[in-house]
Amino acid sequence: MLAGIWAEPRPARPPVRVWRDWALSSALVAISLVEVLLRDDRAWAPLLVGVSVVVAACLLWRRTRPLAAVTVAFGAVLAFDIARIAVIDATGLLGIAGLLVLPYALLRWGAGREAALGLGIILIWLPVTLIAEPTSPAEKVAGYGFFLFSAALGAAVRYRTKSHHRDIEQVRLHQRNELARELHDTVGHRVLAIAVQAQAGRALSAADPKRALATLVTIEEEASRTLKEMRALVGVLRDGTDADLAPRRGVVDVERLARPGGEVLGVRVQVCGDVEAVEPAVGTALYLIAAEAVTNATRHASGATHVTVDVTASRSQVHLRVRDDGEASTTSSLHGGYGLRGMAERASLLGGTLRAGPDPDGGWSVDASLPRTARAS
Repeated sequence: MLAGIWAEPRPARPPVRVWRDWALSSALVAISLVEVLLRDDRAWAPLLVGVSVVVAACLLWRRTRPLAAVTVAFGAVLAFDIARIAVIDATGLLGIAGLLVLPYALLRWGAGREAALGLGIILIWLPVTLIAEPTSPAEKVAGYGFFLFSAALGAAVRYRTKSHHRDIEQVRLHQRNELARELHDTVGHRVLAIAVQAQAGRALSAADPKRALATLVTIEEEASRTLKEMRALVGVLRDGTDADLAPRRGVVDVERLARPGGEVLGVRVQVCGDVEAVEPAVGTALYLIAAEAVTNATRHASGATHVTVDVTASRSQVHLRVRDDGEASTTSSLHGGYGLRGMAERASLLGGTLRAGPDPDGGWSVDASLPRTARAS
């Protein structure tokens, strides 16, 4: 376990410095300068301000260089505290309170070994500063508590974020597995048809060469369509689970989602355009997105009386819109759910887009647009 913590890598893509970071560092320096001006004893003012400036500057690198920031900041304060014990008689400025941010950043953004080394530096500094500034036992416990709480908070946020990303990745993998099953089903059925046609062509080759030639043309066309769909979805990964060999539902099956209402939320479905020519993978995706959106509305749309599902096929795109007439303020909580993430991932994998959110006319709507011919993204 300790070896695993030591080998823990840094989180990917730490945030760059933003205006809030500059504002925090500038505020700490300004507080230190004002405090120096208000003090009667300014004998060690340059040293005091210098330590505060070092701490404030280290905060700017706390995400991208957490161990370096902790080493420089706590090292400067440690040297200052040793000097207080041995040589000078001065109290640090309020600006060094920025040290409290560094343990959080260390555990949130540092690698495992960086966190261990940085915590060691902090735990070396703490008893020295408590000696330099005599305090009561309760104050000593509070001093340790503040810095350890900051570190624990950083570790907790890191774990929560990592868990959240892992859940999102599971949703993405699930959608990829579903698309892989659809690819398996489509290719399997078409290859079977090709095999049957090939057997028929061989049987007719001697007795009726013209019909045998027509069969070869059919085989060529069917093979080309199959190869096209395979290329569109070849990048989809799949785990070792067995595929469901039952035919998959398509866009024409969206009409089956309609229901009259009553005790269960009513669903009205309207399909326009030539939807039968839509590729099977796209049709299945549209059906599953529509079914998921209707299910979400049934479960979560407060005050809704009906759901409308509109499918419109144009020359190059197929548009899906699912809208309920519930209260948008209560359904807005669905916006970050894993169901919507799964729908968006499914649309993206086929080269389409999906938007979900409160509708300007009230209620909640899901709008998806997919190309008639799947394009793996």
